[in-house]
Amino acid sequence: MKYFVFLILLLFLSGCVFQEKEVMHENKTQEVGNESLPKPIEKQTQPDVYDLRKVEIREYEGNKLDSIVDVRDLSIKGPQYVDIDSYKLKITGLIENPINLTYNEVLSNQKYRKVIWIHCVTGWSAEVLWEGILLKELFDEVNVKPEANTVIFYAVDGYTTSLPLDYIIEKDILLADKINNVTIPPERGYPFELVAEDKLGYKWIKWVEKIELSDDPDYRGYWEKRGYSNTADVE
Repeated sequence: MKYFVFLILLLFLSGCVFQEKEVMHENKTQEVGNESLPKPIEKQTQPDVYDLRKVEIREYEGNKLDSIVDVRDLSIKGPQYVDIDSYKLKITGLIENPINLTYNEVLSNQKYRKVIWIHCVTGWSAEVLWEGILLKELFDEVNVKPEANTVIFYAVDGYTTSLPLDYIIEKDILLADKINNVTIPPERGYPFELVAEDKLGYKWIKWVEKIELSDDPDYRGYWEKRGYSNTADVE
């Protein structure tokens, strides 16, 4: 009788363990996202990002700002944690002077601020203060070749996207290191996020590690290859 009771108890406990593994697998699948439509990764990002509400600014030059927590994470692999001591921003492609810049070397350029809306295809929007460097000033340092017409961006998680070179220059597009006057946290793109003004959120690439000047206007990034508009204009 005791042996029979022991077997029943063992089977029950095994069922609990198996069920728990199933739940963990489902959570992981949701966090990574679905290729047809990205899903927010809120559970993983709340502890650190929510603490920044204590120090971020919520108003700038008469503009009421949304919070950092309103700028959600819809990345393909979840937040990336970059070793800033070994980090280099690589500028390559159709340029005369390819360079690899440390984090501090990038930030030694003139800094600019803009209050800009970010709009996501999933329906949320946020208006926050972005601070960073002008890409066109960075490009002046590398001498872009005349045939270049497209800028391709690469992130540490394998994500890519592209934008026209003329758009980046004419719009004074920022490569941002701060949101609402605080350093961008890893959950939101540290060390750098592209501020793709007037473009949908999947063009706002996070964790930027390489920028390539190209002559391929038809280049398709991660979501663009999966059917998303390559222009990504906000209507």
